[in-house]
Amino acid sequence: MQAENDKVVSFHYRVSEVRDNDDQGVEVETSRGRAPMAFLFGHGNIIPGLEQAIAGRAAGDTFDVTIEPEQAYGKRRDDFVQRVPKKYFRDGEHLKPGMATALSTRDGPRSVTVLKVGSSVVDVDLNHPLAGKTLRFAVEITDIRDATEEEIAHGHAHGPGGHH
Repeated sequence: MQAENDKVVSFHYRVSEVRDNDDQGVEVETSRGRAPMAFLFGHGNIIPGLEQAIAGRAAGDTFDVTIEPEQAYGKRRDDFVQRVPKKYFRDGEHLKPGMATALSTRDGPRSVTVLKVGSSVVDVDLNHPLAGKTLRFAVEITDIRDATEEEIAHGHAHGPGGHH
């Protein structure tokens, strides 16, 4: 079975930030030591460049791929800073500059980085922490299965490694 639309793909990964003159990059995150990540292929659940690299692969395949910012988390936008009332944060009184936290929005939670904390407002950077970064993924496809009708209707994988 190959990775294609409406298949649930499970995989382990190691992602590194590629820096100038640094061929190996700096490790950012790995799934090793926990359940593989599972996603519903073709539904925009992972970054576009990684989904493209997984397309057509089978369980047991391993590969490395380098993904430019445009196909990962986008280019960094210097104007993507916003002042938000503290009431929109669950942990507003405990925020400190440099912290990553979730901001409640009408579209659900959004990850932000705290820049400055005032008495009633918080300045946040809305860029994803990996925006503007070239990323290298080391991937091992562990399983591919047909998605259930419910998963297709919901637009995401259910169960271990997916949405619970």
